[in-house]
Amino acid sequence: MAKQLWHPSDERIARANLTAFRTWVEQHGGPRLAGYGELHDWSVRHAPDFWRAVWEFCGVRAERQGAQVVRHFDRMPGSRWFPEARLNFAENLLRHRGDREAIISWNENGRQRVLTYSELHEETARLAAALRQAGVRKDDRVAGFMPNLAETVAAMLAATSIGAAWSSCSPDFGLQGVLDRFGQIQPKVIFTAAGYPYNGRTFDSLEKVSKVVEHIPSIEKIIVIPYVVPEPDLAALPGAVLYDDFLAQSARQRLAFASLPFDHPVYIMYSSGTTGKPKCIVHGAGGTLLQHLKELLLHNDLRPEDRIFYFTTCGWMMWNWMISSLAVGATVVLFDGSPFHPSPARLWDMAAQEKITVFGTSAKYLAAAEQAGVQPIKTHNLSALRAILSTGSPLVEEGFDYVYENIKSDLQLASISGGTDLISCFALGNPTGPVYRGQIQTRGLGMKVEVFDDEGRSLPAGEKGELVCTQPFPSMPVGFWNDPGDAKYRAAYFETFPNVWRHGDYCELTPEGGMVIWGRSDAVLNPGGVRIGTAEIYRPVEKIPDVLEAVVVGQSWKGDVRIVLFVKLGEDTELDDAMAQNIRQRIRREASPRHVPAKIIQVADIPRTMNGKIAELAVRNVIENRPVKNRDALANPGALDLYRDLPDLQT
Repeated sequence: MAKQLWHPSDERIARANLTAFRTWVEQHGGPRLAGYGELHDWSVRHAPDFWRAVWEFCGVRAERQGAQVVRHFDRMPGSRWFPEARLNFAENLLRHRGDREAIISWNENGRQRVLTYSELHEETARLAAALRQAGVRKDDRVAGFMPNLAETVAAMLAATSIGAAWSSCSPDFGLQGVLDRFGQIQPKVIFTAAGYPYNGRTFDSLEKVSKVVEHIPSIEKIIVIPYVVPEPDLAALPGAVLYDDFLAQSARQRLAFASLPFDHPVYIMYSSGTTGKPKCIVHGAGGTLLQHLKELLLHNDLRPEDRIFYFTTCGWMMWNWMISSLAVGATVVLFDGSPFHPSPARLWDMAAQEKITVFGTSAKYLAAAEQAGVQPIKTHNLSALRAILSTGSPLVEEGFDYVYENIKSDLQLASISGGTDLISCFALGNPTGPVYRGQIQTRGLGMKVEVFDDEGRSLPAGEKGELVCTQPFPSMPVGFWNDPGDAKYRAAYFETFPNVWRHGDYCELTPEGGMVIWGRSDAVLNPGGVRIGTAEIYRPVEKIPDVLEAVVVGQSWKGDVRIVLFVKLGEDTELDDAMAQNIRQRIRREASPRHVPAKIIQVADIPRTMNGKIAELAVRNVIENRPVKNRDALANPGALDLYRDLPDLQT
């Protein structure tokens, strides 16, 4: 039986946005909905009514909504949401004014910059005017090769106010990784910082940008923020201008918002796979806005008085998601740099000082904080904190224990899961419901998420299978960039089960109404024909103190597949027979004999993507002597060489 770790108070439930939304639905002609289960059921059975209610309850600003909510609802892909609507994404994020703090920007050295809502509006207006003067028009692309700064937010808002699409990646990407992304979409303007700090060191960005511009002739203007380098040398960058000088080129004027269709491109995101060039995923303004408002207001209970933080770079969709909090009127707290410098408690120093109420991070960070002995419950005043969000990879049961025992006992811990593909979540938090150990609280409202077996049959709670969505939703991609006939788009999600979105996660529903993600289905292990999710092995292994990280893959072996576990151990720790036996016994005891690896091998490093996800497929390709086509998608591509031609894998 699942262990309940937290339950909201009656008072918290009564004042939740989710409770107010249920009442609003009833008062506006909808049914009486007694709890979350009934609300979710109504939201998928009457999806057009639900999404119109979200639009109106959240106060979407638009020139017009239109009479029709969705056209071709039976097509997936192919449906069109709010086909008559006209709106602007940036206008909705900039709807608030005044002296309340909109953005607080931090790095390893502390607080760097604060912008009020009025100041953010003013800076965005000047930037938008300068971009128009530089020739940026509707349908152009504006790129950000930027750290997580207030200027990055203003640049995105300025571009999208015009109707240009914004696309960004983190400055720690390698040259080829940047070219693989921006080279496909051909931006007209690129924003960059002169450099960026990480772990106490300063890194230059301009040399890399000069090479990017050489390879992408569409770039006409380079705007440089003198971040960490007060007086950068721009001689090697034709067309470059400092940020303040660029702003000075335009006179102060009213910010004009282009009125655009609901599905007008607002963001171009990138898949992080290692099987080839990243897919360029185009997201529409209306769908992104509506989905984010739903998740922020209803699933995260966000309010104007909140201060929300997510530890993310500008290359991860959680950045885009967090910035949409501006539409609610909340204060967005940004952090740039290493979360463990100058001390492992750096983010909690910031959380305490800024009185952060919603703290977003990754399962990887929480595991690393636990290993570093970080215990904010003993060292920091986190009285303002009411919710922690975790994503990027499944949060194991021990991760839940760490949060409630070492961070704060009275808060909502929302493990969330979705992806760049939908720029939002399939499963996430419910601020009016309990938190169970190891479980995502619920499936998202309006998202008809099911679990399928290999034959496309819907599975009941407790049975593992493919995470699918069997009904269209507004934040589905508009399409992929440069994808005639949507061939790549259809192949990515809709080929396995016709007219059904197959997400690629291996999961199960729980009797409590939640969900557990067991890993990527394309990384599922299949020894003897039995499907095993990789998270089922990570969970027991990560309990072993000497194991810092691990990656598990399936190796083709004598006509079958055998499980191979690679472990990164603590300093001065060697994998001997006793430790290997301990690992096997723990996996056998907590999972099953089928989960026990045939091989356990010590390695010096575990390869991860730029977003911190374990690169299981890349490791499998290396040990199978198959090419890894997109090494630049990895934060530490050199780690792959540790897995090549290992003698232990030959026997």
